[in-house]
Amino acid sequence: MMKTWQAGKRLLPMTAALGLILAGCGREDLSVLRPQGPAAESSFALMKLSISIMIVVLLVVFSIAAYVWIRFRRKPDQNEIPKQVEGSFKLEVLWTVIPLILVVVLAVPTVKAVFAAGNDHSGDKDAIKVKVTGHQYWWEFEYTDYGVTTAQDLVIPAGKDIAFELSTKDVLHSFWVPSLSGKMDTNPDGTVNRFSFSAPNEGVYRGKCAELCGPSHGFMEFKVKSVSGAAFEEWIASMKAPDSVLPDDPALAETFKSQCLTCHATGSMQDLSQAPNLTGIGSRESVAGILLNDDTRVDGAPVEENLKTWLHDPQSVKPGNKMPDPKDLGLSDEEIDGIAEFLAGYTLD
Repeated sequence: MMKTWQAGKRLLPMTAALGLILAGCGREDLSVLRPQGPAAESSFALMKLSISIMIVVLLVVFSIAAYVWIRFRRKPDQNEIPKQVEGSFKLEVLWTVIPLILVVVLAVPTVKAVFAAGNDHSGDKDAIKVKVTGHQYWWEFEYTDYGVTTAQDLVIPAGKDIAFELSTKDVLHSFWVPSLSGKMDTNPDGTVNRFSFSAPNEGVYRGKCAELCGPSHGFMEFKVKSVSGAAFEEWIASMKAPDSVLPDDPALAETFKSQCLTCHATGSMQDLSQAPNLTGIGSRESVAGILLNDDTRVDGAPVEENLKTWLHDPQSVKPGNKMPDPKDLGLSDEEIDGIAEFLAGYTLD
């Protein structure tokens, strides 16, 4: 027993120190403490208000406790029982009314923010309408006013309100972009949830699934790319290109058509939803949502390398995903590498 206690005394300071160090770790693009849009800023303001109220309450309570402990401590020659104040009407009213006031102070901006978050802008003719569909384990984005469907990269014009309509093809997922907005579920019972957010600044923001949805829940990421209005219109035009692109090699093109395009869509094939749309996949921020594309290799690897990693063993990247292993479909290593090279070069202007 003594040895256990001695070991615990050694481990406790080390555990506390590691806890403090690890508390500072994490990705800035997944932090709600760095709001980049009105919806996120509203939530952050509520956090600051509630934390400020908590700090004030703690300071007051501990100050009173310290005062009472010092002011009314028993004197060396004091033997009588101090005056008892239980049942004091004034004190009972005081510590009932003060918490009520604090609750009201917090409730008013909270209710206001909650109702503001529920404004989906679906009736706004200037808003960009996007139908979001959750899959295990990827995200589908359909721009209903433009006839464009894509996956994993949500491209939006900076400063525009984006009206979302959320649903799922399988289990419960939760759509979350920490830097831009709060979470919203995609419900398997057929319920459609709606909300909106905007990104005033151009940039790339990382999104996650915030609901445990299976073995690869932690890998169900997507990117929000906020671009200029002109760039967004150019992207829409590129996505609506009339012809589907195929590999130059006739044999590889036939393999790609027979093995890939039965589930995936490219070019004008916008209506397939069994698997992610591949149009312009070489221009995306990641492969499979989790393998970051980075030619400098600082935060990831080149897109072709990521595609090969994914296609040679999809289950090692996202365990439990529904994509069949290309090798099980009869594709050789050379064919897989050829398709990866072709997709890496399949970019949009």
